[in-house]
Amino acid sequence: MERAPAVAGTFYEADPSALRRQVDDLLAASKASPSGASQSVVAVVAPHAGYAFCGGVLADVYRAIDVPSRVVILAPNHTGLGQAAAVSPADGFATPLGTVPRDQELSAALVDEGSLVWDDLAHAEEHAVEVHLPFLLVRNPGVRVTAVCLRTMSLAMCEAIGRDIAAVLARFSEPVLLIASSDMNHHEPRRVAFRKDRMALERIAELDPRGLYAGVVEHHVSMCGVVPTVVTLVAAKALGAKHAGIVSYRTSGDVDGDPSSVVGYAGVVVTRERPRLVLRSFMD
Repeated sequence: MERAPAVAGTFYEADPSALRRQVDDLLAASKASPSGASQSVVAVVAPHAGYAFCGGVLADVYRAIDVPSRVVILAPNHTGLGQAAAVSPADGFATPLGTVPRDQELSAALVDEGSLVWDDLAHAEEHAVEVHLPFLLVRNPGVRVTAVCLRTMSLAMCEAIGRDIAAVLARFSEPVLLIASSDMNHHEPRRVAFRKDRMALERIAELDPRGLYAGVVEHHVSMCGVVPTVVTLVAAKALGAKHAGIVSYRTSGDVDGDPSSVVGYAGVVVTRERPRLVLRSFMD
């Protein structure tokens, strides 16, 4: 059983040739600098909106890293369907560029660890995993994916899932990339989005999952993927991550010209060693 695309033709091109050109052009236009230390990359935070709005940020993230053969994507549950912490049992994830196979060994190990369960309903119409797949395929045609969909949950539950993920990944000798799929603050004026997103990104850059969770709640930041990001930071720290660099930040207002109501999009690379990334202040 393959998981069929839900947003091909809306969030990104449905025609294979057009989609390949779209991804290639976005990667070619990116000015992100490769880290030069692919073994050091543990995780990334990257958005999941339509490519017209966040494709440049996605390209900056995926140009800054090497994509290994094993990837775990942790996504928010936008639909409200299915289980709270769901691993997709699909054999593969169909895209216009081909099918990305499920990493059967890794996904089964995550479910066996106890915090996650098999559930296809949570993934059926969810776009937050799907949007990453064309970039992953272009950067590594041999990639295998474990897709995890997470609903709103307590900090304690986030930490338990993060610890379980780290325990499983530590048993694998080859590199595994964690992807936290998240947009930033939604549908407020640009000046408000900058303030809220800066606060959240500072917590991420400090590798502070508890601070991120508390700050998002306290300051009413509508960061849809805060749970996947908190889980990812917990797991990444347990796996030895010590640094995080913001490689990209944009808003929807940069595309549609409307600063009155924007969505923020950020790209972050989390590493064990200090990354050789060209970082600058994206929010001054």
